[in-house]
Amino acid sequence: MGRRIDEPSRVRAVARYALAIILVTLALLISLALQHSFGNPFWFFFSVAVILSTWFGRTGPGWLSVVCSTLAVMYYFTPPVGSFAVTPSDLPYFVTFVSCEVGVAQLISWRRHTEDALRQARNELEVRVAERTVELKKANQALLKQMDEQRCTEETLQATRAELARAARITAIGELTASIAHEVNQPLAAVVANADACVAWLAREHPDLAEARAAAERATQGATRASDVIARIRSLITKAAPEKSRVQINRVMEQIAALAEGQAARNNVAIELELSPDSPIVLGDSIQLQQVILNLVMNGIDAMTSVTDQPRILTLRSESQDSRYIRVVVQDSGIGLTEEVKGRLFEPFFTTRSKGMGMGLSISRSIIEAHGGRLWAESNGSGGATFQLTLPSEDKMAA
Repeated sequence: MGRRIDEPSRVRAVARYALAIILVTLALLISLALQHSFGNPFWFFFSVAVILSTWFGRTGPGWLSVVCSTLAVMYYFTPPVGSFAVTPSDLPYFVTFVSCEVGVAQLISWRRHTEDALRQARNELEVRVAERTVELKKANQALLKQMDEQRCTEETLQATRAELARAARITAIGELTASIAHEVNQPLAAVVANADACVAWLAREHPDLAEARAAAERATQGATRASDVIARIRSLITKAAPEKSRVQINRVMEQIAALAEGQAARNNVAIELELSPDSPIVLGDSIQLQQVILNLVMNGIDAMTSVTDQPRILTLRSESQDSRYIRVVVQDSGIGLTEEVKGRLFEPFFTTRSKGMGMGLSISRSIIEAHGGRLWAESNGSGGATFQLTLPSEDKMAA
């Protein structure tokens, strides 16, 4: 197998050396043919033979052409003709010829070697660039695929998180409704029964006022019991003391911004954070405070879904007030608040959204008030609404 591979190379080498001999022979024949017509010498053709032999045959054939040309000039053109001897008078001329031939051979050989090296370097560079381009294209495709997968995963996670939150709210409302129905059903049934009895005692031909009074008193007791049940459930929702811990409001707001980022992006809303670096620590239930701010953020995003004439920007800002209170501001560029809506905004079951339940702001205000703070809303001068809440700092609570 190695012998078959070497044979073409050996043939090409022989061909290059044969080309050098042929070129020198042609130069000799042309020089001899023109010698008598145009005078002596016509050594220019030997230089051409050396140049072509070196260029096409590389260094070895070039030096062979130099040697053959020197011998031809010595024998045919340098006195005494027909001999390889050189007379002293022609020696400088002969040495000049040989030096020129050697210089031409070296120059052409260097030029050819340089061009071959440049060509090889260019070919290697093109191969490397092509390989690197393919690698970069594959890496880019892999990165785009990973980004698509990550985006799909985040969207799925956000959707799942929203669905879980919705399911949790529905479950809580269902449990609360079932508890209220169960607790209030018995006293209301007693009220109805005693009221019917009272009517029956009074409807007799001779009304029994004592029994009617007793039935009315029992109905009053049943109604009072139902009122107490509702009051107890309401106190459980709005008056229960939250679990107190040290809360960094700035950290909570950063978490809310990250949590609401997907919903904001889907509605083309930009969330801007303006957090005061010296915001004080507050004591409170971090989960409840997080739910309050998240509810305000989601309301702000929903309020901007119909805005098309200005940028949709939701600003979350924290401000320190004499290190005794911290104020949290949620400002949107939505449709704003009318005076009628602003007056009823925190009423239970009041909502301006078709799918809203009207409990979020009411519960949020109850949570903030249970933490010793205040929650209110204002209209922006340039459109939109601003919800603000204040919370006492840890030092203020300790004092």
